[in-house]
Amino acid sequence: MVLYFFIAARPVPPETVFIPLQLSSLEASYAPVAQEPGQQSALIPFNQDKHVGYISRDGVIIANQVQRGSVSLSSEYWSDYEAMPETIEIRDPYDNLVLTIKDVQGYPFFLDNRLFIIGPERQILEEINAEGSRLWTYTFAAPISTLDAAADLIVAGALDGTVEILSNQGKSLFTFIPGGSRLSVITGCALSKDGTKLALISGVDQQRFLFLERLNNAQALEYKVVYHEFLQEGLRKAMYLEFVNNDTGVVFEREGGLGFYNIALRYTVTTSFGGDIVDLDASGNDGLVFLITARDELQKYFVAVRLPHTLIIEAPFKSPDSFLARSGSRVVLGGGTALVLFELEKR
Repeated sequence: MVLYFFIAARPVPPETVFIPLQLSSLEASYAPVAQEPGQQSALIPFNQDKHVGYISRDGVIIANQVQRGSVSLSSEYWSDYEAMPETIEIRDPYDNLVLTIKDVQGYPFFLDNRLFIIGPERQILEEINAEGSRLWTYTFAAPISTLDAAADLIVAGALDGTVEILSNQGKSLFTFIPGGSRLSVITGCALSKDGTKLALISGVDQQRFLFLERLNNAQALEYKVVYHEFLQEGLRKAMYLEFVNNDTGVVFEREGGLGFYNIALRYTVTTSFGGDIVDLDASGNDGLVFLITARDELQKYFVAVRLPHTLIIEAPFKSPDSFLARSGSRVVLGGGTALVLFELEKR
């Protein structure tokens, strides 16, 4: 991995400065790190170059495991499993066994601090509690293409173009079919933190961005489309889509760059750049969005956007794979066997 743009601190107009703190190699040996009270909530998970583990906000690699199969990962738990597992083990960042789930028919993933199992055909969704018991099971009419969860709700988009919202008991509360495209697959969905807003990317040829708001006077859960925009022919893949800045806006992947929807003013703008988005982090509430884009198999770019549409950095590096994560003012960038930690400061 080439990380020449981190050799010295770089000022990024108008106020943000990137300060490199540490460069770590995933091939090095690391002594076990003892858990400290309250530390786990500040750990940053990584999955890079067949390595899975956690790094602290101070740049200390807490765990570094060689990936044996597929991996599901969150800030609190991770699971490494083979194809078609019958038993799944859930571990904490310090590799302590937390939970064993038996008689599994599917694959685990973590979402909104909850543990789910999705069936091998992606039509069955189950939620698992802290004791390993199934809380509920729901069967969709078509394979799930995208998922999100917030405010005790789950939103699922399907290959047949249907969007469905479930309660935390696995009951269907709302169904919506956007339509308007030759291929009606749902390629992206996101719920606001309070569950009152829903963003979607729907269809291919033509693709659409849609924004829905919950109706307060409805007896049942109901959402209404308040904005939609065609996004040209569209990309045939799962699309990045996230609420940002305390749910005041939405960033979304579109052909040729990154879209931003201003919820209060109901308009979109686009930050244009080359390549496909392969990772995105919009977790901060400071108006900064970080991305990794790819021009080909090796050529990657670290990209920073100041919302609504200012491209403030586009720095190249070469790596067959990459990783990006943020925790407060700390950002971790990975490529090859290297992880770089840097601090964001305003001056």
